[in-house]
Amino acid sequence: MTSRLTLLTLATLAATKAFAQMNQPMITENTTKISDHVWAIMGFPNIAIVVGSRATLVVDTGLGPKNGATIARVAARLAPSNTKLFLTTTHFHPEHAVGEPGFPPGTILIRDAVQQQEMEAHGQEMIDRFGTFSAQNKQLLAGVVLRPPDVTFDHEASVDLGGVTARLLWFGGAHTKGDELTFVEPDRTLISGDVVQNKTIPNIFGDGGTPASWLAVLDKIAALNVEHILPDHSAPGDGSLVVAERALISEIRTRALALKSQGISSDDAGKQVSADLKTQHPDWPNTNAAGFVKSVYAESQ
Repeated sequence: MTSRLTLLTLATLAATKAFAQMNQPMITENTTKISDHVWAIMGFPNIAIVVGSRATLVVDTGLGPKNGATIARVAARLAPSNTKLFLTTTHFHPEHAVGEPGFPPGTILIRDAVQQQEMEAHGQEMIDRFGTFSAQNKQLLAGVVLRPPDVTFDHEASVDLGGVTARLLWFGGAHTKGDELTFVEPDRTLISGDVVQNKTIPNIFGDGGTPASWLAVLDKIAALNVEHILPDHSAPGDGSLVVAERALISEIRTRALALKSQGISSDDAGKQVSADLKTQHPDWPNTNAAGFVKSVYAESQ
């Protein structure tokens, strides 16, 4: 019999494939200023570039080395006098991490230990899968060989860029087990990965976090008193996105558990919750919460 985990993974991969097909994988060189020291390249995914007086930090890599090289050029343009370049990734999925070979030699790669474990266990599998989504993806990912990070950390690593500090944080599992957050001080800007999004349904990938652990991560984020947020796959916003994310997850979880207590199947519950969300948020691009409802059902076994 197919395991519940396998079913959840297949559902998530189907959603990931659909998203990948709807979004242009090529990174541009256009930037948007998020806060005093943080710029973004808006795309698939959004790329953060944090600029200090001595060094620069890039968060996420784009899909494949060609995109990574584009991001590195933009980083060099924003801070031409900075000779030190740091790179980190929000999680192990290809559009976030597999552009690393395109960065110049000497780039210092930092990653939390749990994320690196996921990369070692599933990174090549995800590269192979993303390569089947389109001919362009296949070309971008052809022959990619990833290197281990120069630095790994358990819970927090601080990077002094000169006049600005980036705190790299692992608060626990949410979208994946190894989701990494970057909090930029003094800007109070959070580069939130898939953990805090804007008008976007949460999604737990495979054996990543749980609804409860995601809520626990959000409680820790709330204590940071964030002013600006740059998500991975949605528009930037202010600190209210943290409250909105927590409310959304709590709402889906509460509604799903109530339907489960009535003996309603997870499939039917997913349809009901998704329909309710569509009514509440008609302007959102997608309100399909079926995958997250399945995660709630699985957690409550």
